[in-house]
Amino acid sequence: MFAPSAADHVSPDLLNPEQQRAVQARGGHLLVVAGAGTGKTRTLVARVVGLIADGVDPSRILLLTFTRRSAAEMLGRVAAAERDCSGAAAQVWGGTFHSVANRLLRTFGGSAGLPPNFTVLDHADSTELMGMVRTEEGFGERAKRFPKAQTVAAIYSRVVNSQAKLAAVLEVDYPWCADDGDDLKTIFAAYTAAKRRHHLLDYDDLLLFWRGVLASPAGAAMAERFDHVLVDEYQDTNPIQSDILRALTRAGTPYQAGTQVCAVGDDAQAIYGFRSASVENMWAFAEHFPGASIVTLERNYRSTQPILAVANAVLSDTTHFAKKLWTTRSDGPRPMLATHHDEGAQSRAVANAVLDARERGIDLRQQAVLFRAGHHGDSLELELTRRDIPYVKFGGLKYLEAAHVKDLLAQLRILENPADAMAWHRVLASLDGVGPATVRRIIAELGLVEPAPEPSGATAAASLGDDPLGRFIGGVGALPPAATAQAAELRAAFADCRGESRPPAEQVERLASFCAMVFPGRYDNADVRLADIGQLAATAGGYRSRSRFLAELTLDPPGKTSELAGPPHLDDDWLTLSTIHSAKGGEWRAVHVLHASDGNIPSDMALGDVDAMAEELRLLYVALTRARDELSVHVPLRYHVNRHGHDDRHLYGQVSRFIEPARHLFEATTTAVDATLDEVVALDGTVGVADEVDALLASLWD
Repeated sequence: MFAPSAADHVSPDLLNPEQQRAVQARGGHLLVVAGAGTGKTRTLVARVVGLIADGVDPSRILLLTFTRRSAAEMLGRVAAAERDCSGAAAQVWGGTFHSVANRLLRTFGGSAGLPPNFTVLDHADSTELMGMVRTEEGFGERAKRFPKAQTVAAIYSRVVNSQAKLAAVLEVDYPWCADDGDDLKTIFAAYTAAKRRHHLLDYDDLLLFWRGVLASPAGAAMAERFDHVLVDEYQDTNPIQSDILRALTRAGTPYQAGTQVCAVGDDAQAIYGFRSASVENMWAFAEHFPGASIVTLERNYRSTQPILAVANAVLSDTTHFAKKLWTTRSDGPRPMLATHHDEGAQSRAVANAVLDARERGIDLRQQAVLFRAGHHGDSLELELTRRDIPYVKFGGLKYLEAAHVKDLLAQLRILENPADAMAWHRVLASLDGVGPATVRRIIAELGLVEPAPEPSGATAAASLGDDPLGRFIGGVGALPPAATAQAAELRAAFADCRGESRPPAEQVERLASFCAMVFPGRYDNADVRLADIGQLAATAGGYRSRSRFLAELTLDPPGKTSELAGPPHLDDDWLTLSTIHSAKGGEWRAVHVLHASDGNIPSDMALGDVDAMAEELRLLYVALTRARDELSVHVPLRYHVNRHGHDDRHLYGQVSRFIEPARHLFEATTTAVDATLDEVVALDGTVGVADEVDALLASLWD
């Protein structure tokens, strides 16, 4: 099955025998089971280099990842690996499933009835549109409680990505919404109609239309673009993505030359079930891709052997691909299992451990504190603040969820797709004195509803035959006096940026002048928000087309405003606080895991669900394998009912059941309770307090 190839030029000093086997495999589909820290990125990079060295046309290689950053990093390494591959690396198709879908649908979407200027909605925009539809259908004004827009959007996405029936999703994941099934069907139908009417695609649509085109007569032309498809993090794919890969490689029939798929993943790190990821895709790989071979990577290049021993033991009694991580780094301290009196004691102990590691030469930025849920770090944050230990917590407001950024992106979306009614809603509502009724009237006059009323603010003749953007620039839509100057500036900015005569960066700068007029009336700290717009213009400088800039920013946005606006503080060292989900893919010299107790890991929401419990176990495994040199796991033994109150009501915690198989591999320690509380005081003579107490009690019932 594994024929030798020109990839033999890859240095054996860089690849171990199993990695070499994965790199050199030819003549069939391949699944690489890559344990944590086993060099899967290096292996994928070497495989791409090997394919190019074998003479494969780089433009016929497709590399699919789950973040654009991962794809860019891999292709950058390909370019650096071989000088003669630097130009070839730029021709490789690389990106996330959604970004590649966007790119392909711009080319092939016409066969599916998509206009080339369709707009991609991010999650926040999809939720906003779902909320608008929910209100228009009358479900926001009922006496009976109805699911919020965020919940409705989550149910919709869950149904689509899992490809499960609505009734089944409601029964399992949203039982409190089970009685609303018929109403949700009405909302979903109206939501779909609104998207089609205004040329909008949400994230789920990108995958559905990609799969749909592949199943259509145009599918063969799309599939024939690629000879090799490489997929990273295969355990995180959902059913739709699996269908896409099978269609791209014409799977289901014996292997055909030129349609090889190579998937890399670790089923022990499948932790995104809540996003409809299906680890079953990995387990069924050989069935989905007949004739596939499997290579397992077990040599770990990250952690010490004592840490790996704990990780292996935690995973020992589970149904995953057989693998046992090992390393040549045999030295290192045993992982620490620390039990504490309560959450406060845990926070103090972790802060002490962080500072102690810093004194031993492990900088704060080389340490991380991981936890199951965001609120599990609250107590520690207070302790770190008290001790003046700088930290960065992953999570919070995403950059594209910031209202002022969405304002400018809505303006760009109108320029790209004048039929985008949602973007018009947002932009018009930013004008002084403009309320919902005025917005609805102007949107109707611009021809975004059927039928369009007689335009105001300009003659009908001046606007006939023009698109909504042309109508607005021409003066359609009477506005209140307070908005006159702002509307004039907006119309002028739209006129200047219409078409592609200006590069995206100049368009952002031109629109920023309108933002400077409306931001002071809409937001506090307008100067800071305008600075964010300036950073957005700098980002746009890397793009030649507005369409590409909007699509890629929507599909792979910065995580938070600080990623564009500079570091979060002036300190040159800081501690990382992160949920385990956000920490996946990261590594630190020292890792401290909080709240490793039943009810937290595993979450009490998973108890009683076999699949959910299996994913909780994998979540702990991911946390343990983030550590390179030192690992400590912390367990509070008491959880106060009122965490910030003054009473002592509490519940008892116990060490996570997942820890038990590895407990003997830990160095155990317990936070000491103040010994003076239990000190026995000896006095000369005897004090007859007992007799007095007994007498008092007796007097109460005499």
